[in-house]
Amino acid sequence: MMQILVIEDNLDLAATLLDLLQLNQYQCDHAMSAHRAQQLLKLHSFNLIILDLMLPDMDGLKLCERLRQQGIDTPILMLTARETLQDTLDGFAAGADDYLTKPFQNTEFLARVRALSKRRSGLARHLEVADLVMNLDAKQTLRGTNKVELSPTSWKLLEALMRASPNVLSKRLLEQQVWGEDVPDSNSLKVHLHRLRKLVDTQGIPPLIHTIKGHGYCLRSE
Repeated sequence: MMQILVIEDNLDLAATLLDLLQLNQYQCDHAMSAHRAQQLLKLHSFNLIILDLMLPDMDGLKLCERLRQQGIDTPILMLTARETLQDTLDGFAAGADDYLTKPFQNTEFLARVRALSKRRSGLARHLEVADLVMNLDAKQTLRGTNKVELSPTSWKLLEALMRASPNVLSKRLLEQQVWGEDVPDSNSLKVHLHRLRKLVDTQGIPPLIHTIKGHGYCLRSE
């Protein structure tokens, strides 16, 4: 069954959308804030995200941008009362797949949900950068033909870098993806990156993990 995350702080609208989706055989979770949405996205895999732009703790555009930076490619349908062409363009620029202006008809909303549900199935389960391959279903990582044994923390760190590749992730964003808000200490990321480099970038092969001074870290072939 399709899993949909509805991010909407208006309880009346949220209840209407959830009832409509569930009547049409969709399974739903609901978040009233960007913070709660990000918690749910760490715990579950969704096939579609329905995102309202006016959230209490973060603008929906900013949340959309952040999700894309984190490598989450789940289709996003934005809901908004903003109706200018520039608003629509801003939504697409932030990473939205579709944009629906309030008020809207239930039939149009469902048609857009069905269309987006056919595009992608959420997070990729097979990641590949150069000769580095991560299979999330098999829980296996290879560099060339050599198996790379990763701790749970190293796995999270490498997955975040591979999903964002070739883009740069800031220190803060990487820490959030690995530990959430409970970062052990300010030196933890540096220590784990050092360990990860020793496993992935072994001697005699081109390095893939790079430090971009003043910006963060990335994984790419150069």
